[in-house]
Amino acid sequence: MNRIPLLVRIILAIISGIFIGVIVPEEAIELFATFTGLFDNFLSFVIPLIIIGFIAPGIASIGKGAGKMLGLTAGLAYLSTILAGIAAYLVARNLYPVILERQNAGGMENPEESLTEAAFSVEMTPIMDVMAALIFSFLLGVGMASITNGTLINVMTDFRSIIHKVIEKIIIPLLPFHIFGIFANMAHSGQVATILSVFAKVFVMIIVLHLVYLVAVYGIAGALHKANPVLLLKNLAPAYFTALGTQSSAATIPVTLKQTKSIGVKEKVADFAVPLLANVHLAGSTITITSCAMAVLYMQDQAVSFMSMLPFILMLGITMIAAPGVPGGAVMAAVGLLESMLGFSSIMVSLMIALYLAQDSFGTAANVTGDGAITTIANRLIGSSKKSPNLKNKQAG
Repeated sequence: MNRIPLLVRIILAIISGIFIGVIVPEEAIELFATFTGLFDNFLSFVIPLIIIGFIAPGIASIGKGAGKMLGLTAGLAYLSTILAGIAAYLVARNLYPVILERQNAGGMENPEESLTEAAFSVEMTPIMDVMAALIFSFLLGVGMASITNGTLINVMTDFRSIIHKVIEKIIIPLLPFHIFGIFANMAHSGQVATILSVFAKVFVMIIVLHLVYLVAVYGIAGALHKANPVLLLKNLAPAYFTALGTQSSAATIPVTLKQTKSIGVKEKVADFAVPLLANVHLAGSTITITSCAMAVLYMQDQAVSFMSMLPFILMLGITMIAAPGVPGGAVMAAVGLLESMLGFSSIMVSLMIALYLAQDSFGTAANVTGDGAITTIANRLIGSSKKSPNLKNKQAG
């Protein structure tokens, strides 16, 4: 089963959930609802651990060897991520009233009231709330970054590996069954047609936003180096398609590194920046999460202002730092923010996860392809401008 790509499993879960939800009796739906309820509670318990496991060692590793190259590269990555999220919000706010005109309110106004309830529930109280986990992670990360040869860094690295395994071996394999249960329940209650209509429209919009983002960031890189941005982007195409297949920024690092060097980026800059950006630059994922969150909120007929969304986007750019190289890592890190900052219910979180995972590979592909542009920009700003003629000539040749 694990050999089947996650996207295929998600699609199969949605389709089978719809068909089965229509034909099975109420008792079966109650069984599915019980499983999804237990999974929701488990996810709520794990979320603070995911935040600590991702952020604390991520900040610690970024803080090591701090210097001009580190500060500039990390700053460019964060700026790119935040601007991508803001652009996604502005597009969604103006476009959703048009493309999702008939999908808000109605039967989706309060989905919890029409869904079948679980037969029983098991309380799984998190060890701390999301905000406490974020503050604790920042304190740990900054503290570990200032300690030389600290054993706590090794402990937290091992803890991150454990959380990685929890996501990879438990949460990700069970997610298709969770999504199956949610869609079966929605099909049984007659809500699924609205959901599928939204999925298709949001999916197309997100892919277009990814492409527009890549054109924009490579336009900046090309302008700084006086190189053709189309040729720069074409050279990073192998990294895009590798990420599309692997759904992992980490697994794509060798390809991204090779292609970035091939366009004339100084070797020491590429060797440093590309692995760093694979962990801290998530513009594509931010576009996806912001767009999906706005879609779910719109379906609930809930308006969200820019000043309400901006703190979410700012925190999202930090929370996803060092998300593990497994499918769905970014959205797992974002669940706590969705609940605490945007007021997502368990049903809304489930819809969000399904929306995100349906195109996770495209978000990852945008992330790693954008890494090449950020590295190219850093190459110019760090002081490697003497190499820019090579960059241009290699593209022309």
